Amino acid sequence: MRRRALLAAALSTPALAARAQGWAPDRPITLVVPFLAGGSTDIAARVLAERMGPRLGPGGRVIVENRAGAGGAVGSEWVRQRPADGYTLLVGTASSHATNPAALPSQTPYDPVADFSPVAVLGGGPLVVVVPASSPHRSLAELVAEVRMRPGALSWATSGVGGVGHLTGEYLKISVGRMEAEHVPYRGGSAVMEALAKGEVAYSFEVLASAAPHLRDGLSRGLAVTSSARHPLFPDIPTVAETVAPGFDVTTWNVLLGPKGMPQPVLNTINAAMIASLGDASVRERLASAGVDPAPATTPEETRTFLAAELAKFRGIVQRAELRLGR
Repeated sequence: MRRRALLAAALSTPALAARAQGWAPDRPITLVVPFLAGGSTDIAARVLAERMGPRLGPGGRVIVENRAGAGGAVGSEWVRQRPADGYTLLVGTASSHATNPAALPSQTPYDPVADFSPVAVLGGGPLVVVVPASSPHRSLAELVAEVRMRPGALSWATSGVGGVGHLTGEYLKISVGRMEAEHVPYRGGSAVMEALAKGEVAYSFEVLASAAPHLRDGLSRGLAVTSSARHPLFPDIPTVAETVAPGFDVTTWNVLLGPKGMPQPVLNTINAAMIASLGDASVRERLASAGVDPAPATTPEETRTFLAAELAKFRGIVQRAELRLGR
């Protein structure tokens, strides 16, 4: 860790990262966000693009482009087909590169690991189990108890079939056993939070960044976060692991990727620029405000290992839950 910290500090000067690695861009780099503008992934991408550009050399400029659709598959597939020259990059997510490929393989036209060049992990954060402010449930244990007592009577919302919220909810069901509720998919996190505020559904697993404004305004209540540790933004909300399912640990995340076959000098340069950017205190602060916890420094090889492990984890959840979605 000390070696990586020193590397980040050494490469924090504009253009030094590029010169040190032997490749520097001579035209703008396109950074694709496979979702609509305004979400936490889009915000994180724009913060990263602003700071990475100067660190890539005199010609360094990173332009964010939104290509939304099919849970991130549209933008991801577009990047997969680009030349592997470092001028097209992608912010992959847990949905585009783990949960959707695991749950909806027929609707994912790419291999989320083999068809891309992993660069580095950008960051991530937990989901939160959210209930309406009017809900009688004050703890996750109370909610689980009612769902188990009244099979099929309660409904739960997610941002879409096969997404990280959906598979996290299925993971809870198989973790506690005999938990049956009606799944209601909506088109995006804002629609889910509105439905919760109106009491249209009993609960949801939502990305903390999307849920945070409603939690702060008292429109909804958080019962538990899905990460292994409590989150500093809401330290009073316990974890799923400490309430009903020991060992439970799911987070959403963002990774920087390129098309398959990017040359190692290009990977090294972009990786170093990203690590240096993530070491900037102002970048970390802006990411945190968007609900993204910056990741520790990762190499391209470590990033590939991370992606493969996350994909395997969610494929395991799909198999254990016996889900048959779009096959």
